[in-house]
Amino acid sequence: MAASRDRLTIGTRGSKLALWQSNYIKDRLEEITGLPVELKIIKTTGDKILDVPLAKVGGKGLFTKEIEVELLAGTVDLAVHSMKDVPTELPEGCVISATPERVDPRDVMVSGAHYDLDTLPQGARLGTSSLRRRSQVLALRPDLDIVDVRGNLDTRMRKAEEGEVDAVILASAGITRMGWGDRITHYISSDQMVPAVGQGAIGIEIRTDDPFMADVSAQISHHETFTCVTAERVVMRQLEGGCQVPIGAYARIEGDVLVMDALVGSVDGETILRHRLEGSPEEPAMLGLRMVDAMLGLGASEVLKQVRAAADAAGGRVDRLLET
Repeated sequence: MAASRDRLTIGTRGSKLALWQSNYIKDRLEEITGLPVELKIIKTTGDKILDVPLAKVGGKGLFTKEIEVELLAGTVDLAVHSMKDVPTELPEGCVISATPERVDPRDVMVSGAHYDLDTLPQGARLGTSSLRRRSQVLALRPDLDIVDVRGNLDTRMRKAEEGEVDAVILASAGITRMGWGDRITHYISSDQMVPAVGQGAIGIEIRTDDPFMADVSAQISHHETFTCVTAERVVMRQLEGGCQVPIGAYARIEGDVLVMDALVGSVDGETILRHRLEGSPEEPAMLGLRMVDAMLGLGASEVLKQVRAAADAAGGRVDRLLET
């Protein structure tokens, strides 16, 4: 298969951040293989629906499905994703083969007035489209007015910098990768807010029947990052999480121990279930399963049941939009 290739094609979304990530992988692939690598921009459902909160859109793979269709069709050789956008159940024939080294997984705030979570005035407007962030913020500051903010990274930051909202919460990783780190006004500790599963990590997805790409992508992968993201994704998969439920998980290796924090919360922030466990870096999936058992023991199942029931009652799915 390798001998017949004279180039490689990456399937990617067209946002500035997606293109940065894909060009980063492109440079690595060209260095390893000596082959020219091109990008194919593919518009996903999540890119088409910008006026509806993600939690109300429903469905899985909002930012990956269309790219995976082309991957399976053979029109692209690999897909490059933000790992936090990748569903834990992949289409048959696809696999996450590599994760380069993760960057800062923390959430951050951008504010024209340089507010942080403590100094935001009572009733301030805080922008986020994430139920995970909404839940944790309201647990700390129930007085805040949480505003759904969509659009590309720069658009969301400008809404805070220009005063349309008092602040927005975003992922540090994307802002830093774009070279906009000086616009971050506050870093939120992972002790205060558990990051999203896979936040800060890039994922490479390939076909399971492509040994050439498996070998090449393995040379790009960072073992520690792959280990940590594996543990986090077990939690997400077993709890059937996604953008419609407030779930967070963050694993890291401290010394010779794999440490993970996980969180399940109600959308209004009144119920926050959080737990920390340690395990072996050689058995990340086992730590993930132990964490799931612990969270279920704390009552996660009932909290998630209520979250999903509320979403259904509010007409959470807008399937008509997915057809356009």
